[in-house]
Amino acid sequence: MRIYVVKPSDNVYSIARRFGVTPQSIIEANNLQNAQLVVGQTLVIPSTEISYRVKPGENLWSIAQKFKVSVNSIVELNGIQNPSQVYPGLIIRIPENAKNYGTIEVNAFIQPSNPEKENEVLSGTIGYLTYLTPFSHHVTADGGLTPLDDENLINQAEKNGVKPMLSVTNITGTTGSNFDSDLISSILNSSSLQNTLINNILNMIKSKGYYGVVVDFERIPPVDRQKYNDFLRKLVAALHPNYLVATALAPKTYDITTGSWHGAHDYKAHGEIVDFVIIMTYEWGWSGGPPMAVAPINEVEKVIRYAVSVIPPSKIMMGMPLYGYDWTLPYVPKGEFAETIGNDEAIQRAGKYGAQIKYDEKSQSPYYNYIDADRRQHVVWFEDARSVEEKYKLVVRYGLRGVSYWVLARSFVQNFRVLNNMFNIKKL
Repeated sequence: MRIYVVKPSDNVYSIARRFGVTPQSIIEANNLQNAQLVVGQTLVIPSTEISYRVKPGENLWSIAQKFKVSVNSIVELNGIQNPSQVYPGLIIRIPENAKNYGTIEVNAFIQPSNPEKENEVLSGTIGYLTYLTPFSHHVTADGGLTPLDDENLINQAEKNGVKPMLSVTNITGTTGSNFDSDLISSILNSSSLQNTLINNILNMIKSKGYYGVVVDFERIPPVDRQKYNDFLRKLVAALHPNYLVATALAPKTYDITTGSWHGAHDYKAHGEIVDFVIIMTYEWGWSGGPPMAVAPINEVEKVIRYAVSVIPPSKIMMGMPLYGYDWTLPYVPKGEFAETIGNDEAIQRAGKYGAQIKYDEKSQSPYYNYIDADRRQHVVWFEDARSVEEKYKLVVRYGLRGVSYWVLARSFVQNFRVLNNMFNIKKL
């Protein structure tokens, strides 16, 4: 697989000829709605081999080492009967090593909708997952858990060799998006409520067939930091050794002990207590904030660099967004919120309005500007094959356990092509 950036004179057919593949394979690999391309967009070029001219002093073993493939794979692909026939100047085919970065675990959150829509979303993604986490069961004031229509998602996970994980949050309110500080504080300050909640989590896991639980408690009062750690110890004691326990953590670059979003998340303690953590390394650019990359690589790496200093890398799953945002300009604080947009949709919108996609090197993120039918200016920040490849390189560089996606909903075919090209996905 190769990543190619479209130039002004390019079309699908000329690119296909250049790389020796079919136009249809490019269309399918990138979820193109038609053959129209956008200047600056990335294309994943599917390929299974490359051509290589043998240099003086090289043999099959040294060539295999250079490309991180086996000698046998070169022999079989080229029909080589006698290794001594490999001489300087000979052009041989090298099988592309699509898994040269090892094996990782992959989690994805998904919000239940209806079986038809769920199955459509999962059809092109579930094969790339280790865990699938329906989002979410909400904690109630009495230590209970709200119901969630997750039966189809659990069944689909089991059919495809993916482990479903229970998601538990302190979300309340009619919009289902408010993390309730008072609610979680009352739970953490009551031994009886904690015991009730832990029993309900365990019963939910058993009754629904979950593999474990992801605890996503946010906006915990910093004063309850140690109480949260103690709750996790009790939860792990109740669920081990039969079930996994993971936590979702706000991104930070040092041990912040104040503030509702970060203060109560004790990286070092979580690394010691739970099986793994999911660090939510996204939402620098968010719908209510000023336009910028959702997950700028320079900021993400700062978080990961701190995380691995206090948490074993084998316990860290790096969060990755599967979406972007479209801001109407000029941005006004507390004004109009940005529109959430899928990454495939972002490219289609660029084509619709004749925009050229640019790439910010500092954040390693694509963006573009356009003017809509009402003459309003917009800027769109999103993800593409280049930006996700850079994020996956962080997984390799820091030896992380894997990645966790927020959220399976909108098409982003390129992401899974890049993932599959770089890694084997662990199955449990």
